[in-house]
Amino acid sequence: MILKAPEEVNGATDGRPRFAFLMCEGLAVLGQLRAWEADGVRQVNSPLAVLNTYRERMIAQLKEANVPFIQSRIVSTAEPYRGAAPPVWVKRADVHYTQEGDVVFAPSEGVLGESLRGLAERGIPRAVIQAHVEGDLIKFYGIGSGGGADGGPQWFRWLYHKDQTVAGHPFDPVRLARLVRRAAGALSLEVYGGDAIATAAGDLVLLDLNAWPSFALYREEAAARIAAYLALRFREEAL
Repeated sequence: MILKAPEEVNGATDGRPRFAFLMCEGLAVLGQLRAWEADGVRQVNSPLAVLNTYRERMIAQLKEANVPFIQSRIVSTAEPYRGAAPPVWVKRADVHYTQEGDVVFAPSEGVLGESLRGLAERGIPRAVIQAHVEGDLIKFYGIGSGGGADGGPQWFRWLYHKDQTVAGHPFDPVRLARLVRRAAGALSLEVYGGDAIATAAGDLVLLDLNAWPSFALYREEAAARIAAYLALRFREEAL
């Protein structure tokens, strides 16, 4: 096994691995990894799956698959915003959180406009405006492209996000797992994480999916499951 940083990956034919497990999302390295894939290098997650987690693509993919998702609108950062009144969330339309300003809660029109201008000044042309939904914020993690006995992912864990006062709104974890599996399948993700809200009305609102989760409290357990999953997937490809 060889560990490489994204900047160490190159397009040379010599020395390409038979298999690769990637946790990166930059366009440059994903382009190189897609060239590997075209040459038969099996990858988890696939470069296309990682690209599908870019917010613009994710919104379109989930809509096409009829997977319920937070109300979202893609807007230009260079134009005055005309849409739902705050409170809303302003998020860059491509990658996930990389630095301050990528994801901003806008309780007022002033903060909303300032957030859009900040993205525009950084050369980010589009943003996603998402409704603010009150409730308990849940983080979840999944492993596997197939389904478990309850219809959820093969391996699935969830926890309440820290830095919040949990109201304890009741929800069905099996229903959450099934929703997550549908979303991950629509994006072709095999190892992933994300966020959802459990509302006072008992609804589950999917907020986000990503291809490089921390696995937080479940890191040791997840590491073993990921290793076993990769061994199985790559063994199948080798046959």
